[in-house]
Amino acid sequence: MVIIPKLIWALKGLQAISCQMHNRVTQLFNIEIPIIQAGMVWTSGWKLASAVSNAGGLGLIGAGSMTSDILKEHIVKCKAATVKPFGVNIPLLYSDIDKQVQIIIDEKVPVVFSSAGNPSTWTKYLKQHGITVVHVVSSSKFAKKAEDAGCDAVVAEGFEAGGHNGREETTTMVLVPLVTGAVNIPVIAAGGIATGKQMLAAMILGAEGVQIGSRFAVANEASCHENFKNAVVNATEGDTFLTLKKLTPVRLIKNNFFNRVQKAENQCASPEALEQLLGKGRARKGIFEGDTEEGELEIGQVSSLIKTTGSAESIITEIWKEFKDTLHTPL
Repeated sequence: MVIIPKLIWALKGLQAISCQMHNRVTQLFNIEIPIIQAGMVWTSGWKLASAVSNAGGLGLIGAGSMTSDILKEHIVKCKAATVKPFGVNIPLLYSDIDKQVQIIIDEKVPVVFSSAGNPSTWTKYLKQHGITVVHVVSSSKFAKKAEDAGCDAVVAEGFEAGGHNGREETTTMVLVPLVTGAVNIPVIAAGGIATGKQMLAAMILGAEGVQIGSRFAVANEASCHENFKNAVVNATEGDTFLTLKKLTPVRLIKNNFFNRVQKAENQCASPEALEQLLGKGRARKGIFEGDTEEGELEIGQVSSLIKTTGSAESIITEIWKEFKDTLHTPL
């Protein structure tokens, strides 16, 4: 079998990583395994973040569904639950972002992942306080902007990802090599990754780590409702869809609420009409309160591959073992 020389080089490099558990991403965050748990709304509280960090990855508290006071409570509890690094994901579109940033600085959180906004707004200020900053992007254009803003790394999140998504609809398999070719900072792949084999594929494409959301959404430590976890585990191929493109694109499991949104969009509803249909607290209703018919069920396409729950530690162990076993399997 003829193997492309670059592939041989990539595999040799990855074999070294798997033995040493050491690359630019593990160095940047001072972690053992280049697996980052996504900061998901109503799901990624201190219990999940600390469990992932304790297992050797990087746990993130999802600040998108938290008030400033609640965020501080989660940070304090996370610090008490782990001596290892953890971070906070902050969507930049919220009105009280300045309060969240100040709490992060006051509590000396070492890492911030920002998303849904312009990274140049807060990156310099965060870095002045010794914080490592990573921005989530959906295109090579925005990856370059994040690098120019001073970000230490970027997350290249493909169209397969759950929750709020990029308008470009570029898949992870295409996005990762585009982004790695556009920037010099480390690239973390996200979107459609839940297994060790998928992690290996992303890293062969040039990523130096992976961010995983959906697989951790069903972890024992995740703060989302059991009904939501069951909906994820029971999801099959084609059960998620990217919708609400006139507002902010979001990938959801199909349910009664989704069907009403689709009907409205098919009838060319205005953004204002869609906002009224969406209302307030729709994600909380579905993810945190467990209303699987009238709430938003934000999850990725890879949910169709997720069939079991378990502890965050067991999830990381399973993914990392499959990654190494596959890497060392003869071609």
